[in-house]
Parts: sequence; C-alpha cells; structure tokens
Amino acid sequence: MSRSTRDAQCQVATRLGLTLTLALGTVLIPSTFAHAQNRPPLQEPIALEGTMKRFYRAANVVVVTTMDGMEHVYHFTKDLIVHGGKKSGVDALEGLREGTTVVIHHATTESRALAEEIDVLGEGGLKSTEGMVTNIDRRNREITIRYNNGKTETLQMTSRAAAEAEAANDESGEEDRIVVYYSDEAGRKVAHYFKKES
Repeated sequence: MSRSTRDAQCQVATRLGLTLTLALGTVLIPSTFAHAQNRPPLQEPIALEGTMKRFYRAANVVVVTTMDGMEHVYHFTKDLIVHGGKKSGVDALEGLREGTTVVIHHATTESRALAEEIDVLGEGGLKSTEGMVTNIDRRNREITIRYNNGKTETLQMTSRAAAEAEAANDESGEEDRIVVYYSDEAGRKVAHYFKKES
C-alpha cells in the first residue's frame, strides 16, 4: 500500500471519528439538558416537629430546634398558612414564645428549605387525640382511629397530611398507636399532622 493511500485512509478515518463525535455530542448534550430541566425542583412534602427558636419577619425566616437539638432554618412567603395560632398567616408567628412546639410542613429545593404551613401544637394550638390507626384512606383523605373504649372515629385529613402520609411510605400503618393533631372545622375534626406515639 502506497504512502499516499495510507494518508488518505487516515484522513477519512479522522473525519469519520470527528463526525461521529460531533453527532454523539449533538444527541447527548440536549438529552442531558432536557433531563436536568425535567427534574422536579421540590422534594416530597414532609413534616418536622420541633420548638420555635427564632422568627425573623424581615428576612422571612423561622428557626426551629428539633428534638435532637439540631437547628433548622426555613424560609417562607407572605402567604404562609399557620394553623393553631392566635392570628392568621405570618402574623401568628409574632406571638409565639421560644420553646413553643410546632410542626413545619416543608419542601426542599436545591438551595433551601421552604416552610409551606406551620402547625402550632399544645396550649392554644391544635387539639390532639390518641388511638390506634385502623385505616388510612389517602384517596378520600381520611384516617380512622380506634380509641381505648373501643369507639372508632374517622377524621378528614388535610391534603398536605395525606401527601406526607404517602411520602412516609406507610411508616405509620394500620394498628400503630398514634397521636393526631387536629382542628375543628365546620363541626368536623380535620387532621393536620399525626405521628406514632413514643
């Protein structure tokens, strides 16, 4: 084989390799970009119980200390919903003392945790009841509990409580003893948050 023939074959192979590389790059880069764009920005909603530490209205931030002593910082918007407070919305946080038990319903972006709802527990906050879970109907957003006296009661769940129960992947299942925090709305108990009894 002559030298000119070999040089011609090398040039063809180089062009073919370059063309193939460019073609693959054209296919892979947009699909990677599209995959990144399709990624959901928020994780599943979750609830975290803790105590109020600080409230910074001007910065739209609340700091909560969990039972293990860790401090968590949550950002919130002006349309934050607060259940069980003496006032409505963000104004309800103004009157909360340090150490007040709260549940933060939040979602997380890549950069920060966003408080979407806050439940105030204990004195002046949501009411509570205890019993055994006999059924969780996420489709109809209902939870049925059996009390020590044998009576059963079905409570409506908020959409957020139902979503958190789903995200917990049946962590609180049937026949678990739980504490349910609820409000009375239009003559019916509405469960905002529940947890296994410790």
